[in-house]
Amino acid sequence: MGALQRIGLLGGSFNPAHGGHRRISLFALEALGLDAVWWLVSPGNPLKPSAGMAPLAARLGSARKQSRRARIVPTAIERELGTIYTVDTLAALRRRYPRNRFIWLMGGDNLAQFHRWRDWRRIARTMPIAVIARPGYDGLAAASPAAAWLGRYRRSAASFANRAGWSAPALIHLRFDPDPRSATAIRRADPDWARRLGAGTFRDPLTHHPVDPDMP
Repeated sequence: MGALQRIGLLGGSFNPAHGGHRRISLFALEALGLDAVWWLVSPGNPLKPSAGMAPLAARLGSARKQSRRARIVPTAIERELGTIYTVDTLAALRRRYPRNRFIWLMGGDNLAQFHRWRDWRRIARTMPIAVIARPGYDGLAAASPAAAWLGRYRRSAASFANRAGWSAPALIHLRFDPDPRSATAIRRADPDWARRLGAGTFRDPLTHHPVDPDMP
């Protein structure tokens, strides 16, 4: 059996992936003592409109470009697992990779709406959660129902990184200089990004299965 790996999971549409995603991932790698961060490029987000969403191959292509030369592994494994909701994806990943220890990474904007996610308490009981500060969302995140519920399980990043075993629920706040970059601004500045990054067939960096440019 392979050695135990400590993996951070960052989910999202990555429409497109950008330097802000890379920066927070590198920060989490260091702060939490992780072996790698997996970017879960979602086939579809139930809380986001599908209008303006680039094809999966283009979004994964942008993630591959941004993850170069880093311990970041972009993947479209959710499509293969057939999961839509985060709670189901995390359960499936734990079954598929029983030797890994996972931590869910999300921005403060997601903590602010976390109580709207399906079975969010079960997500919190499945694996630890690290919340990364995001400009403009500190107040909303702190006042959210999920933050109130998770508050009793707060731990420092240093104590978490030094623990031999991980337990959940656990909430770790990660603070660093905020990154203002956004996928929305990138799409406005470069409307043709998806056409360039979605061309050609390539292999998923995690599953090694082909990713077809015609994938929706």
